[in-house]
Amino acid sequence: MKLLSICSSSKGNSTYIGTRETGIAIDMGCSYKAFCEGLSAIGADINSVKAILVTHEHTDHIKGLLTLTKRTNIPIYAKEPTLDYLLKHGHITSTANLRSTKELREIDFDGEISCFPTPHDVEASVGYLFDFGAQKLGFATDLGHITDDVRKHLSGCRTVFIEANYQPERLKSNPNYPAYLKARISSGSGHLSNPDSAEFCVELVKKGTVNLVLGHLSQENNTPELAYITVKNRLLAEGLETERDFTLNVAPVHNKTGEYISF
Repeated sequence: MKLLSICSSSKGNSTYIGTRETGIAIDMGCSYKAFCEGLSAIGADINSVKAILVTHEHTDHIKGLLTLTKRTNIPIYAKEPTLDYLLKHGHITSTANLRSTKELREIDFDGEISCFPTPHDVEASVGYLFDFGAQKLGFATDLGHITDDVRKHLSGCRTVFIEANYQPERLKSNPNYPAYLKARISSGSGHLSNPDSAEFCVELVKKGTVNLVLGHLSQENNTPELAYITVKNRLLAEGLETERDFTLNVAPVHNKTGEYISF
């Protein structure tokens, strides 16, 4: 089983979880072409994708859905308000194969899939949990803070894909971001900062998480190096060691090499 981040940033997000034969995609915030090219890097193709799980309706998570629904009948799963938004605003075709997250248990996959609410500034943002029996994988981006629901679902997961969106100092000093946007991003329903992500990663590793993947980095207010070192140093300060206690990776903006996490 592999976790393949096809794209990850404030401009586009899509992740594939599975094998070259069968898997599930979370979001489709890149073009249909880029999505298919990303799958090919591990020997998978569009026929390998059994479902698309949508976290919420912001453009960086859905921009490839219209083309996908024109060319395939792959089921699209999301909360009802999100599905309604996608239809109303023409982000999918009128004949798209839409499914409520209440039907996640019906997906024919090697693991049981469920969702949980995440604190973001839309009506029905969610994260996803994959339970493979012997281990779990948790996925949560676009969350302004760590809620009890997020903590409950991600604690104990062997692998966690978690947001590390911005460095507070960079966001504060960014001359291209108006005050209202800075306030939105740093609010409790915005995005998770590097330091806040680091604190939660410490908690996760102490509760059994081994593989950490940092994602949804802002290209304007963060860098992969800054996110990595902020989280790593916080983990090391707790006496935790790389390779012995955890592995730490940063999801690339565009995955051109086909790098993936095995779990």
